[in-house]
Amino acid sequence: MAHTGALILAAGKGTRMRSERPKVLHTLLGEPMLWHVYRALEGLVPDSAVWTVVGHGAQQMRAAFPGRTPGFVVQERQLGTGHALQTAWPALDSAGVGTLLVVNGDTPLVPRAALAALLDEFQARRPALAFLTVDLPDPGAFGRVVRDAHGAVAAIVEAKDYDPAVHGPLGGEINSGIYALDMAAVGPLLPRLGNANASGEFYITDLVALAVQAGLPVLGVRGGADPQLLGVNSPAELARAEELLRASIVDGLLDAGVMVHQPGTAVVGPRAVLEPGCEISGPCEIHGATRIAAGASVGSNCWIRDAEIGPGALVRPFCHIEGASVGPDCQIGPFARLRPQAVTEQGARVGNFVEMKKARLGPGAKASHLTYLGDAQVGAGANIGAGTITCNYDGRSKHETVIGEGAFIGSNTALVAPVRIGDRALVGAGSVITRDVGDDMLALERSRQRELPRRK
Repeated sequence: MAHTGALILAAGKGTRMRSERPKVLHTLLGEPMLWHVYRALEGLVPDSAVWTVVGHGAQQMRAAFPGRTPGFVVQERQLGTGHALQTAWPALDSAGVGTLLVVNGDTPLVPRAALAALLDEFQARRPALAFLTVDLPDPGAFGRVVRDAHGAVAAIVEAKDYDPAVHGPLGGEINSGIYALDMAAVGPLLPRLGNANASGEFYITDLVALAVQAGLPVLGVRGGADPQLLGVNSPAELARAEELLRASIVDGLLDAGVMVHQPGTAVVGPRAVLEPGCEISGPCEIHGATRIAAGASVGSNCWIRDAEIGPGALVRPFCHIEGASVGPDCQIGPFARLRPQAVTEQGARVGNFVEMKKARLGPGAKASHLTYLGDAQVGAGANIGAGTITCNYDGRSKHETVIGEGAFIGSNTALVAPVRIGDRALVGAGSVITRDVGDDMLALERSRQRELPRRK
């Protein structure tokens, strides 16, 4: 049975980006352009019915989207958008696609609502081909939409091929590059695409004129002046698109009840979830699958990615948190770093210049300053003195340090893993601990102090 599918055109190099990275892998708020397009298609087309034409940097594309590679179609030679459609056509046809939505991979801001509106109009009127248009005061190098005296679409002409004597006065309605196609109607037209143009490429846009000549209905759906429908072709355009997205996300958070101080300097990624009632202060960056619970507060100049910040937690300014979990009512920072798999449980405190990696700080435990906890388990209520480090790496392997409940580790202590410090144990300041310490014991390891006469 025929169904709706989507084709994303993402094979181009993007020479104006001045980068060897495929254009669609350049990021907005921490996520590749192509990721944003995939997200826009969610709910409109099943993932299994989305194909992506790749070419330049195909291996990088596969590495970036390993779960999407079964739907990748390789365009070995990038000969234009029409050639990309021809390359993908056999896969689409064999999959039974009846209606095809075509989107460019370099349109990261394309609204799902605009794609849905195009599909709705297509389903209601059933043309052979429909496409979204944008009205711009300065269309520049975009392909122009040519309409006849009755307002019907006659053709799409690339700017470099536009001749006012042939096509009429140059207008501001442009082609967005987003199409809905009837596979059965468009299929016979594909072999007729030619490349007799200024670029020597095969364009999807030529399908419009071919359909009109064949007497097939063509529909140009006006999308207004929405800049989100436009593609990204240069670093400057990428920066502008990223700022549009950043402002949109922050405005949405404010409307939802998130307190954002200095909103013009707050950066929140599209996958982050900030619950109503939490508070953040710009400048800050919150990326990835971060979740900040209601009642939590994040100070300025923090960088957070893929982290969980629990209710009532306080993250003071200048903290770096990645892949970590901050429990309820914890206090972090200022100037703390929590690396992947760091966990602080209820009411724990991590102070200034403390670093944690793959370590757990139990309920009410404290590491107040100048400490490194790596591959460590710290029990409830334990106190870690300033300058303490867990020596977790022997040059080949990582080893674990276990510190019991209520233990007190004196300042400037080195705990050489693997080692266990018992419950309520006391380790004297300046010690280098290489053996386990029992419960309720005092461990002290330091040289005897000596005093010698000063030489004059």
